[in-house]
Amino acid sequence: MDGGAGAAVELREAHRLAGHADRVWALAWNPSPGAGPVLASCGGDKAVRIWKRAPDGAWHCSDVLEDTHNRTVRSCAWSPDGKLLATASFDATTAVWEYNGGDFECVATLEGHENEVKSVSWSPSGLLLATCSRDKTAWIWEVQPGNEYECVSVMQGHTQDVKMVQWHPLLDILVSVSYDNTIKVWADDGDDEWHCVQTLTEANNCGHSSTVWAVSFNHKGDRMVTCSDDRTLKIWDTSADLSQPKTGEGHESWRHLSTLTGYHDRTIFSAHWSSEDIIASGAGDDAICLFAEERSSMAEGPLYKLILKKEKAHDMDINCVRWCPQSKPWHTDTQTITTRSKRIPRITNLIFMFCNQVFLRIFTPCFLNSCA
Repeated sequence: MDGGAGAAVELREAHRLAGHADRVWALAWNPSPGAGPVLASCGGDKAVRIWKRAPDGAWHCSDVLEDTHNRTVRSCAWSPDGKLLATASFDATTAVWEYNGGDFECVATLEGHENEVKSVSWSPSGLLLATCSRDKTAWIWEVQPGNEYECVSVMQGHTQDVKMVQWHPLLDILVSVSYDNTIKVWADDGDDEWHCVQTLTEANNCGHSSTVWAVSFNHKGDRMVTCSDDRTLKIWDTSADLSQPKTGEGHESWRHLSTLTGYHDRTIFSAHWSSEDIIASGAGDDAICLFAEERSSMAEGPLYKLILKKEKAHDMDINCVRWCPQSKPWHTDTQTITTRSKRIPRITNLIFMFCNQVFLRIFTPCFLNSCA
């Protein structure tokens, strides 16, 4: 598909990882630059797999974390320093794993949710861990000495299953999305009390009309993207001063910026914003879409343009799509291409991963030519 005047974009499969015995639900790249490209995946086989890239470029499963959860592992997330891995399960528990001397050890099991835990996310400081559940709540856990975790807040406000929680990349602000069609922003009031400071709805904020499945921030933290059963992606931005102290006060100013519709034919399960400001989405129609911002003098605000759509990227639903944060160090091509007035870094192997059943794929978006 045309990526703009004179620029063609192609999505090429680079690797296929097989090993899970059931549906793969979620993926997480280790954020530590020193770790090299390391990927965690989890699924319906109750296991978590750790994948590593060898010097020759081949991928292999280095560890299988099992015998801790007794039901589907629905979500996984690395701590900001890459030393801990949290996994959330339908068995209503969250496990925290630490890499010690060549092996992963489960150092904590967090209990309290009444039903399946759907998502887990670390705060940017690594001192807080958030979980959410089918019990309609989101919990915040504080990391204590000795691998202890204390629940410091049980946040109630959603009226249905909470699908995902995600921390702001710079601030201790938490966003949750739900089967009740809403997006909620949570913040500490400064006295260690967590409150919902904003709810984004269809009626009041041009929000979603059906289940909201996922949320992702851009690297600056001034925009976020959400995706939904209504087959749309929505872009939100904030006028808050992100240079303020890391509390939630004054950060309830998210507003609707743009709606991307007509690109997927079924539920959009996953969306992820890359460090290069490209949004990837994956859906129940088995397709992957990539979007980039395009500024136009004719438009009142920024527009987001489809730069690629790959049909049948998998044989079934695409449950998760994640950009690899370590693509830059692997490659040296840092030219740019231009989509009209928007310049996009031309990284020939900007890698991301997505999954459906049993196996995972790594793809490389390739900008085939420049239009300088």
